[in-house]
Amino acid sequence: MEGLDALIDRLLEGRKNRGKRIQLIESEIRQLCITAKEVFLSQPNLLELEAPINICGDIHGQFPDLLRLFEYGGFPPDANYVFLGDYVDRGKQSIETICLLLAYKIKFPDNFFLLRGNHECASINRIYGFYDECKRRFSVRLWKIYTDCFNCLPVAALIDDKILCMHGGLSPELGSLDQIRAIERPVDVPDQGLLCDLLWADPDRDIKGWGENDRGVSYTFGADKVAEFLKKHDLDLVCRAHQVHFLFPSFTLEMTVCYVHVLACGLVGAIPPFMGDENSFGQPSAVFHSRLKSGR
Repeated sequence: MEGLDALIDRLLEGRKNRGKRIQLIESEIRQLCITAKEVFLSQPNLLELEAPINICGDIHGQFPDLLRLFEYGGFPPDANYVFLGDYVDRGKQSIETICLLLAYKIKFPDNFFLLRGNHECASINRIYGFYDECKRRFSVRLWKIYTDCFNCLPVAALIDDKILCMHGGLSPELGSLDQIRAIERPVDVPDQGLLCDLLWADPDRDIKGWGENDRGVSYTFGADKVAEFLKKHDLDLVCRAHQVHFLFPSFTLEMTVCYVHVLACGLVGAIPPFMGDENSFGQPSAVFHSRLKSGR
């Protein structure tokens, strides 16, 4: 993409004046979305990655925090990343946030990965801020172009065949990982079913099996369902985002999955990344190295 390096440099100027709006042109954002869409569709819906890699949770338009995260963990391509979704809404700079992430994805397609969150959906970000930001700063047309791009994002990643990453959680419909691979794109997020659950489901340590989700969408799932899923698919860990707090340690111990607490290792709102224990608050995540496995 022509002008990509200049666009990245301009966005990184946000480090000099945190919170200052970056001057962007609608035509270059449109081209960024179109190019990123092509890159997403050229790679599988279930990404197969290799360690080590930084695993990062919700950003939600907090552009200064995204820059701070890169300062902690290293700027691409010196460090490799997989983000678990929810790049837009709530924060004041969703446009800068998603533009930098898309630009890095285009520049480093085999070392930088973006999964889809439940806020990368028109029916959600129409309400929670991204639509209004696009309309105020540019146009509704640009929001629709972003929507077309979001509809092509992959929904899960498998690291070293042992760690399954997604934004939300497990699904009662998920019997085989091939079902994730088979989800066709572009696609909007439905109100129910496998894709919905991967982006919306939540764990619940107080239940067994599947439960009703207080969000009004998808399910909750107990530790027994995680243990059953891990055993069936010979996995060590399910790594997810979607919630502010890190997941309960008792849940971790029951499954002998000793670092499920990296599941919320990104930024939610203005909260610094939480990387495992109280002494590591605000420090870089557990690092796995990532590159797309060839021929898989």
